[in-house]
Amino acid sequence: MAPSLIPVLFKDLGYSFLLVGVYILIAVGAVMMFVGFLGCYGAIQESQCLLGTFFACLVILFACEVAAGIWGFMHKDKISKEMINFYDSVYDKASSKSLQEDQNQASAGAVLKVFHETLQCCGKGGILGFADKLLSDMCPGDLRTNLVNCHTQIKDLFTEKIYLIGIAALVVAVIMIFEMIFSMVLCCGIRNSPVY
Repeated sequence: MAPSLIPVLFKDLGYSFLLVGVYILIAVGAVMMFVGFLGCYGAIQESQCLLGTFFACLVILFACEVAAGIWGFMHKDKISKEMINFYDSVYDKASSKSLQEDQNQASAGAVLKVFHETLQCCGKGGILGFADKLLSDMCPGDLRTNLVNCHTQIKDLFTEKIYLIGIAALVVAVIMIFEMIFSMVLCCGIRNSPVY
């Protein structure tokens, strides 16, 4: 899917919060690249100032990660409902037969494909969703006979499989703690080393 189609699809569906989320993730990636540069350049130049700045940035990012994890866990039901609403909107957009919306329909179809293949599901919930599943060409052939609808899979993801997201966040947090420890050890080692 072309990157320019994603904002168009989100705006047309009224999901500006997802678009804001995408932009936030891009900004976080840029900040992480800058922080990584600070750490590497500070270590190469043996600069206490750069290593101290690297440590401070890591502390801030660690605090943001913990806050985002707590917020996400507390609001997992709301996030699940909004994901289901987003899926329904994309599903309706992909199944519309309007000729002037071919580009948006193709974008919605690509998003649906990601949903269906990732969650191993097909269709909306309820009896109408089951009928859609049997008649729709939006679902891959092997998933059309699968009786699991995407509403159920999304709810399960945020209730039963939330521990997987927690484990991934914990691994990242442990790596960040080690980065903070090593940067402070290196900074203290530079301060205590004799000047040549």
